[in-house]
Amino acid sequence: MNARKVAIVTGAAGGIGEAIARRFGEEGVAVLGTGRTEAALADLKARLEGEMEFDYAVADLAADAGPAAVVARAMERFGRIDFVVNNAGSFNIGPVDATTDAMLDEVLGISLRAPFRLCREALAHMGADGTGGAVIFIGSTWGLYGTCGGGAYSAVKAGQIGLMQTMAAEYGPRGIRSNYVAPTVVKTGMTQGFWEADAFRRINHEFTPLTRDCTAQDIAEMVVFLCSDRAGFVNGQTIAVDGGISSTRYLAPEALGATRL
Repeated sequence: MNARKVAIVTGAAGGIGEAIARRFGEEGVAVLGTGRTEAALADLKARLEGEMEFDYAVADLAADAGPAAVVARAMERFGRIDFVVNNAGSFNIGPVDATTDAMLDEVLGISLRAPFRLCREALAHMGADGTGGAVIFIGSTWGLYGTCGGGAYSAVKAGQIGLMQTMAAEYGPRGIRSNYVAPTVVKTGMTQGFWEADAFRRINHEFTPLTRDCTAQDIAEMVVFLCSDRAGFVNGQTIAVDGGISSTRYLAPEALGATRL
């Protein structure tokens, strides 16, 4: 990567978004971060001052005008778009029978409609000079396997995989690679409210072979790798960053020895 590569990172002021932006900065990539709260984005820009080239666009990507406004700002500020990281999402979960239309519309709007439309706008500017580009979807292991209570959240995360695979086929010939990163649950501001709940910890830790938490930095490392020339032949792939929870039948010793109620 070089100093004139440019990435759009949605949800940049959140834990994973900030980690991705910072990691891009270490590679000399300029970042346009998006979000709905100007104060949070302005604070991030101030903290990144002198470390990397970062600017932001305040936008609701679920609104009709949001994606086009973000792409216009990226082109105005940096003159090109090389990478799009669809990181913003809604963790509005619940079983299907308890999911209201309002909940469904929120999750579909933020996590599927918004990235679809942002990609549609950005693609017109990507790879124009023959250098290709990359699109990353930050999904979830909940899009890979059935989970009680996943509801609309699991549905849209699985839907992102279909969108990613279609884009990999459609735009691969232009050198634009599309891939999906599926984290396990990461401790961020969005999840910390129930991080210590016993049921949550048991579901997420007792099925994971690795004995530490997944961090935002783990996700950032994978994203920047997939955007780099080192992953130049990786396209159309779903890559879990989950310590093995989605691909093993691991059960922690304390769970194996528990008495079933």
